[in-house]
Amino acid sequence: MGGRRDQHGDSVEVDIDSPRDDAAVHHGRGGGSRPHSRPSSHPPPSVTRGYDRDFRLFEQWFPWLIPTFVFTNIVVFIVTMYVNDCPKNSFNSNSCVASFLGRFSFQPLKENPLFGPSSTTLQKMGALEVDKVVYRHQVWRLLSCIWLHGGVIHVLANMLSLVFIGIRLEQEFGFVRIGFLYVISGFGGTVLSALFIQSGISVGASGALFGLLGGMLSELLINWTIYANKLAALLTLIFIVVINLAVGVLPHVDNFAHLGGFGSGFLLGFVLLIRPQFKWISQKQSRSGFAPSVKHKHKPYQYVLWLLSFLLLTAGLITGLVLLLRGVNLNEHCSWCHYLSCVPTSKWSCQEQRTYCEMTQIGNQLNITCVSNGKSDLYPLSDNSSSETQQLCSRLCRG
Repeated sequence: MGGRRDQHGDSVEVDIDSPRDDAAVHHGRGGGSRPHSRPSSHPPPSVTRGYDRDFRLFEQWFPWLIPTFVFTNIVVFIVTMYVNDCPKNSFNSNSCVASFLGRFSFQPLKENPLFGPSSTTLQKMGALEVDKVVYRHQVWRLLSCIWLHGGVIHVLANMLSLVFIGIRLEQEFGFVRIGFLYVISGFGGTVLSALFIQSGISVGASGALFGLLGGMLSELLINWTIYANKLAALLTLIFIVVINLAVGVLPHVDNFAHLGGFGSGFLLGFVLLIRPQFKWISQKQSRSGFAPSVKHKHKPYQYVLWLLSFLLLTAGLITGLVLLLRGVNLNEHCSWCHYLSCVPTSKWSCQEQRTYCEMTQIGNQLNITCVSNGKSDLYPLSDNSSSETQQLCSRLCRG
């Protein structure tokens, strides 16, 4: 993904069509621009300042927001593990993984194979639960869930992807636009996910990461004329996106969050990552000691894409949020859409396993029986909350 476009290197070559000479403008880190072919004498200061001013959009920004996002996600995961406290909150503390970590030890692998906390802890920390968003009006979960992760494997995979993709984008476009792109894409991903997957919980920054990929694609398209090797870059980026979305059809992967994040980022990229297209400058004028500043402007197709994308994104997010808050389940209106998130094969099933249990008190113990597989076990009777009891039921049905 790092070799997507030419501007990811130390310099960007921007072609300027000239009826006289083949000229090019090169952009270096934080520097101004000069004609590729120029006379031996130095141009007047006014000319130099003109070049620097007109190419300010191509400055290299110092990336600090993406590293801050990475740091925040890791800190939130550490706090989540601190709250989880497996030895204290598990009915069998000996089953905790990496018990030498104390309260930071992980839940049993049968419960969480990603080396992370329990689903109960994630719920407390702000995981996406559709029922709580719709019926308890906890809309903030649509944003809080993108800062949570299910385990060490989950957070490491997402943060490595964020560093790989996000640093370059922030260097090129600055922290405001990339930060906005990241958050809005994550929000769009969770909204679409909640409209199709309305049971269980959802966490992770995958929707926001796919939004960055979508923004990269739309940025290449809307600024098409200023890049060399554009077709190769386009095919490479499309290949990366298709492979990542294809992985999403596996079970236990929320591909709706990926699709929603990618679509939001794709549309938002046309709005936020637009660049002016440059006109040619006469080298004869620059040799004579007088040259106007380099001319640049946006082309009509860029304005059209900007307007259409803004309208579609705004309408889509508002419509999706309204439908969600009204409790609409889009699976009831689209019989085939569930295949976008999981395709069943002979190796796996996409059917969600329901966890229903019967509970009987026997003395000072609680007998829990999983209805789906018939397994039962006895647990010490205590003042357990309904969420903790459901956790025991889920563990028994998965065992």
